[in-house]
Order: sequence, then C-alpha cells, then structure tokens
Amino acid sequence: MLEWLKGILGESYTEEIDKKISAEIGTAFVAKADFNAKNEALKAAQGQLAEAGKTIEGFKALDVEGIKKAAAEWKAKAEQAEKDAAAQVAAVKFDALVEGAITKAKGRSPKAVKALLDLDTLRASKDPEADLQAALGELAKSEGYLFDTGETPPPYAGGTGTTPPAGGQDAALRAAMGLPAQGTK
Repeated sequence: MLEWLKGILGESYTEEIDKKISAEIGTAFVAKADFNAKNEALKAAQGQLAEAGKTIEGFKALDVEGIKKAAAEWKAKAEQAEKDAAAQVAAVKFDALVEGAITKAKGRSPKAVKALLDLDTLRASKDPEADLQAALGELAKSEGYLFDTGETPPPYAGGTGTTPPAGGQDAALRAAMGLPAQGTK
C-alpha cells in the first residue's frame, strides 16, 4: 500500500508500521479525488451564489407598482376579450336563429327579409324565437312577395299585349319621334 514508505524506512519497515501510518493518514488527510470533488462543488456553489446576487440586484431594480399596474391592465384586457368573444358567439347564434326562422317561413330572399325586420328589438327580446316568428308572420302578411306561400300566380293571359299597334310595329315609335308614318314623305 505505501510502497514509498519502504524506500524511506528500509529494513525497519514492518506491516504493523504500514497499518498505523495508513490509519493515521486516513484521519488527518483527505484523498486527492475527494478534495478535487469538494473543490469543484465549492466553485459551482460560488458561481451560483454570484448569479443569485445578480438576480437579486435585478429584482431590486424592478418597479413593483408598475408590474402591479401592468397585471391589472392585462386582467382588464382578458376580461374584455372574454366579453367580446361572448358577444360574437351570441351574434352568431342570433344570426343562425334568424336564418333558420326565415328558411322555415319559406323566405325567398333572407337578405331582403332581414332588411325589413327590426333586428335590434329582436336581439333585446326576452323570447327572441317567439318574437321572431311573430315578426315573420306580420311581414308575410304585409310583404307576401318575399315568401313562398305555395300559391301559384295567376296564369299568363295569352294573347294580351301581342297585337302590334295600328300601322305596323314602328308606327307608335315614329309617332313618338314626330316622324310621319311609314310610306308617307
């Protein structure tokens, strides 16, 4: 174990001396590997301590009131975004309700029917479905042409408006322009 000791002690060297010296060295000295490991751990801890000190200095420079104010502003923005999203969802649902009701009432042009409805009043209504049905019923009575009622229009009266005016097809046009009838000069 302690080969270097044999060289120093020469013939006086014994196993008992080797054991005593080994035991004494273990209590008074630290192995080189253990020393290097502890030394590296110390350097790492000192580096972390220096970094923590810099971070603490950075925190000292922070404006806590400004951060609180910014947090309150972001909270208000988030609440407003939630309200806006809820309003958009409600608008889409209302538009779908109106479109569905117009289709159910056999509206020919949903755009034209919507233009004649008071959508703001219907949006504010406590029972928009019932009020929408009532409004569409009223509109169907007053503006029936916007709805397909299933009734067929009166048949075309054949022969009306097909007789050319007297004096040929161009006579009325010539008279309107102040020209003499065709054939006269």
